[in-house]
Amino acid sequence: MRFMMLIKGDKNAEADLPPGEKLLSAMGKYNEELMKSGVLLAAEGLHATSKGALIRFAGGKRTVVEGPFTDANELIAGFWLIQVKSKEEAIEWAKRCPIDAGRTPSSNGVGEIELRQVFELTDFS
Repeated sequence: MRFMMLIKGDKNAEADLPPGEKLLSAMGKYNEELMKSGVLLAAEGLHATSKGALIRFAGGKRTVVEGPFTDANELIAGFWLIQVKSKEEAIEWAKRCPIDAGRTPSSNGVGEIELRQVFELTDFS
């Protein structure tokens, strides 16, 4: 089973502030654990929405809306893609994430990860 662990954005991520040294170090160790265990398939951070765009589809039309987008708490700042045996195992990996190390001292060690299972071809047969 593949799962995406989606890191929710915040005002600091939307300001494209670099992570603090404490968070970089903690995340490096966490990513190393994921790699050594063999569950990590991909892990990336995302630039602020000011560098992105939304493409809306309606009535056969495509509308492009340039960033930034307004609700930072509903945005994704980064992700991990992991392959595990169960949702419970994915939850355990997510709980081990050091996201509470804080992006900056002002983030107060608050963060959120959304866990979503990825569809497999066998899900459609």
